[in-house]
Amino acid sequence: MPITVLLADDQALVRAGLRTILASQGDIAVAGEAADGEQAVAMAGRLRPDVVLMDVRMPRLDGIEAARRITRAGLPSRVLILTTYELDEYVFDALGAGASGFLLKHAPPEELIQGVRVVAAGDSLLAPSVTRRLIEEFGRRPAPATRPPEALATLTERETEVLRLIARGLNNAEIAARLHVSETTVKTHVGHVLDKLDLRDRVQAVILAYEAALVRPGV
Repeated sequence: MPITVLLADDQALVRAGLRTILASQGDIAVAGEAADGEQAVAMAGRLRPDVVLMDVRMPRLDGIEAARRITRAGLPSRVLILTTYELDEYVFDALGAGASGFLLKHAPPEELIQGVRVVAAGDSLLAPSVTRRLIEEFGRRPAPATRPPEALATLTERETEVLRLIARGLNNAEIAARLHVSETTVKTHVGHVLDKLDLRDRVQAVILAYEAALVRPGV
């Protein structure tokens, strides 16, 4: 079965370009197109695509709120944010709203294709450079008043260590090298962390780790 994708962007030319790129791949199919956030939410509910490629700035309903509604609705669709900038406050808020990562609009076609495949496979698209900027953002924001989730206590010592490394932007291969274990073992630990903390992906894991003060900017 091909990966189904919903395109959400208010510019018809952008949607056409994205469709052309994705349609060239035998394992990806464009399920539909939305011109604003409200259409994106409605079509995600009806079509239940694997991935929603979501622009941040759209009329009627922006991509951030659209991503939040799709996530809260419990839909299987994973949201991949499209942005003109490497990371700004809008993209940060979108990640907090449940998006699984982001892509730059001027990224080469192969990055777009790979990004869709990565997110559809259940992982997140969060490069180390993006993680560093997230850390900087957390450093500027006041500490949240909420208590750390009790589920953190269910993690083993190794799982907690893996969560800290995820929060510092390391991928599975880098974590494996740091802990002197196989990538398969790391993938198992990551799966346990996400399951125990009821998280969708690594993006949410990074956010939770910093909000719970498990790791701190610059430390």
